[in-house]
Amino acid sequence: MALGYSTTLRNARLDAITTFAGGSCLLRIYNGSRPATGGTATTLLAELTCNATFAASASGGVLTLNAITQDSSANATGTATWFRIVKSDGTTHVLDGSVGTSGSDLNLTTTSIVATQPVSVTSFTITEGNP
Repeated sequence: MALGYSTTLRNARLDAITTFAGGSCLLRIYNGSRPATGGTATTLLAELTCNATFAASASGGVLTLNAITQDSSANATGTATWFRIVKSDGTTHVLDGSVGTSGSDLNLTTTSIVATQPVSVTSFTITEGNP
């Protein structure tokens, strides 16, 4: 049996991510196997900068990130499989997740990233849901 949380608590948990991430954190997209949370990363394919204000207040158990600046020139060629968000210092781990074209934590139009080509994310939401 799974626990069910109030919407107020779910929103507070999500807003804690915004507070912890801080301004202009980095969304890094990688290929290869995702390591244990916070573990050593694989090949960096692209790095995008999140808005100076990570997200507005969560609503209904959903956190919607503000605009994310595209990476105008991808770092490497490969298949995106996972992402990591780090604080603007580039080292403090915030969260990791899967990348795909559907049903993943971060869904891209294509997971094929080509070095020197632009990479963009048009929207990103995090849901703190009840089962």
